[in-house]
Amino acid sequence: MEKLKIAGAWSGVLELELQVWTVSMLREEVAKRASCGPESINLIWSGKLLKDENLKLIELGIKNNGKVLATRVCSDQGKSLKEEFMAEEERSSRLARVKAAAIALSKRHAAGSLPVEDFNIELEDQSGQKVHLGSETDQRAVMMGLMLHANAKQMIKKENYKDALEVLSMGEIINSSSSLAQVELAFEKPNTLLRLSLYATPKVIELVDNVPILQIDMVWCYFMLRDIRWLSEAGIRLAKAREGIERSHGKDASRVRVLQNGRYPELALHLRLELLEGVVSFHSGQFEKSKKVLTSAQAKYFQLQVPDEALSLLMSMGYKERNSKRALRMSNQQLDLAIDFLVEEKAKKEKKREEDIQRRNEIMEQKRYGMTPLRKAVDLQSLHMLVSIGFEKELAAEALRRNENDTQKALDDLTNPETNSAIQLDIESRKRKRQRQANEAAIEELISMGLKDQKTFGTKEQALNALLGTAKTNPTAPDDSNVIPSGSMPDEASLGSWSEVGDAGGSSSAKKGEERDLEMEDELAEDLRNGDAFSDYDMEVTKEGEAINEYLTLLASADQSEKASSSR
Repeated sequence: MEKLKIAGAWSGVLELELQVWTVSMLREEVAKRASCGPESINLIWSGKLLKDENLKLIELGIKNNGKVLATRVCSDQGKSLKEEFMAEEERSSRLARVKAAAIALSKRHAAGSLPVEDFNIELEDQSGQKVHLGSETDQRAVMMGLMLHANAKQMIKKENYKDALEVLSMGEIINSSSSLAQVELAFEKPNTLLRLSLYATPKVIELVDNVPILQIDMVWCYFMLRDIRWLSEAGIRLAKAREGIERSHGKDASRVRVLQNGRYPELALHLRLELLEGVVSFHSGQFEKSKKVLTSAQAKYFQLQVPDEALSLLMSMGYKERNSKRALRMSNQQLDLAIDFLVEEKAKKEKKREEDIQRRNEIMEQKRYGMTPLRKAVDLQSLHMLVSIGFEKELAAEALRRNENDTQKALDDLTNPETNSAIQLDIESRKRKRQRQANEAAIEELISMGLKDQKTFGTKEQALNALLGTAKTNPTAPDDSNVIPSGSMPDEASLGSWSEVGDAGGSSSAKKGEERDLEMEDELAEDLRNGDAFSDYDMEVTKEGEAINEYLTLLASADQSEKASSSR
C-alpha cells in the first residue's frame, strides 16, 4: 500500500494502491470525505488537471507520498459556464453560416448563371431597369452586402442586437471594399418580386443613402446594447451618416421631397439619427448640443404619430392597419397623399407581379437551352435577334450557348453549312440520349410497381398499359400491340427535355458537388422577401420616443444640478 497526501477541499492521507486506483476512484473517495459529489471535485497533480477518469494513478507518474490538490467547484456554475460556452459556439457557427450563405447566393446569382432555387436575384435601378455594376466581383459584393444588411435588419426587429452588429460589420467591410452606392435588388419568387436598396459605383454615391443607413443601424445596436465603450466610434459613424444623408437627401430633404412627390419617407430615419446624436453628445458632456438635437427628434416623433381619425378612415376604405399607418407616416399625415401612396403601391405590386411571371417564364426557357461552357445562361435578347432574322430558335440557342453568347460567333456558326449541320446533329443526339434516360427512369419506376421485363416496352405509357392489362389477364402474357421492334424509336411527343446539356455544363440545377446550406439560404431569402423599397424608412418609433424622454429628463436633471451648484 502506498500513501497519497491530499490537500484542499479535504486534507489528509489516503492509503491506496497506485497500480490499482484510477482517477475516478480517487475523485470519488475525496468527494466522499469532503461530503460532496464527485462532479464537484477537481484533482490537480504537478500543475495538471486530472481529466482521464480511467487512467491508473501510477500511469500518471504519481508516486508514494505524492501530493494531490483537490479543489471544490460549484456544479451549477460549471454547468452554466459550459452552457454559455456552447451557446457562444453555436452563435459563432450561425454567423459563419450567414456569411457563407450570402457568399454562395451572391456568387450564383451575380455570375449570370441560372438559379438552382425557385427564386432569382437581380440588380435593378428604381425604374426597374437591369443594372450591371462593373465586374462580376462588384455584382457579387453588391448582392452580398444587401443580403447581410437585410438579415441584420431582421435581427434588429427581433432585438438580437449583438448578432445584428456582427452581421452589419460584415456588410460594412464588403460595401466599403467595393465602394458601392444605391441600386435595387429584385428578388423573384413565384408570385413575388421584391426590391431592396443596395450599393453601386462611386459615380452615383452622392445620390444614395444606403451607406449612411448602415452606419445608423450599427450605432442603434450600440445604443440598444448600452455599451459605453462604443461611444467614440459611434460619434464618428454618426458624423459620416449625417454627411451622407444630407448629401443624398439634399438640404432640408429637398431632393427626397422631389423624388417622392412631396412625401416624407425620411422622417423616422432622421428621428433615429438625431436621437443617437443627442445620446452621444450627452455622454460627451455637450449638453446644449444634446438638448438641441433631442428636441428636434422629439418634434419628428410627434409628427409621426398617426391620428386615429385618419387611420379609421383609411381602414374603412379597405386598407389594412399596417399599410394605412405606413402611408400616413410617409405622407406627413396628409390624407390625400396617403391615399395616393396606397394606390401607387398597389399598382406597383401588380406591375411587378406581371414582370415576375414574365421573368420566371424567361428563366424556364433559358433552362431548356442549358448553360454555356462557363456556366452562363443563354442571353434571350441575342436569341430573339437571331430568331428575328430567320434562324430556328433551338438552333440559334445552341449556337449562342456554344459561343458564350457571342452573337457574331454564333451567327458565323449558323451561316456555315458544316457547323450548322454539326449543331443540328448534336441537338438530335442529345434528344435521343435524354429520351433513353427518360424511358429508363420510367421503366425503373414501373418495375417497382410490379412490371418484370423492362426491355419489352419503349415508353412509360406503353409499359403502364401493359401493366394494367396483365393485372386483368395473365401477367406473363403481354399484349403484342405494346411491343416495340428492336431498334425502333418512340415518337417525338414522348421526348424528354434536351436542354440539360451534359458535357457542356447543363442547367445550374444539375450542377453536382455543390454543397448548400439550404436552411440559411432560405432564411436570407425570407429576409429579402420581408423588405421593399421603403423598408429603410418604415419603422416603429416607440423605443425612440422612450429614449428621447429619458435623455431629455437626464438633461433637465443635469441642468438643475448645475444651477444649484452655481447658486451656492
